[in-house]
Amino acid sequence: MSGIQVGDVLPPLQVRISRAALVRYAGAAMDFNPIHWNEGFARGVGLPDVIAHGMLTMALAGRVVTDWGMGALVDYSARFTRPVVVPNDDQGALVELSGKVGAINDDGTVRVNLDARFDGRSVLGKAIAIVRP
Repeated sequence: MSGIQVGDVLPPLQVRISRAALVRYAGAAMDFNPIHWNEGFARGVGLPDVIAHGMLTMALAGRVVTDWGMGALVDYSARFTRPVVVPNDDQGALVELSGKVGAINDDGTVRVNLDARFDGRSVLGKAIAIVRP
């Protein structure tokens, strides 16, 4: 099986999410919820500031697997556990992404456990990708 072993660590990825990236993602996803662009609205519903789209964060975590290049991503799931707060500055929000091979399944697929962290805290729960080498 292509040399993949349980415990293998995938190359980590760091991505900065800017307000401009949120605008581009909103247009591509047709998700114009004001919590992703309007500070007053976001704070008015109890958020600390504008937050990144959960699906954007999930997609970025998926890049850990696709950048790894060891096969086709055939399934991917995650739960959104904490928001990524995106400041209105030149730096944006730093999201740190990583993955580790958790299992080699009987059908030859590989389970990769993914982690996405913002401000040192996990923002995705049970993030699992299935790869077919």
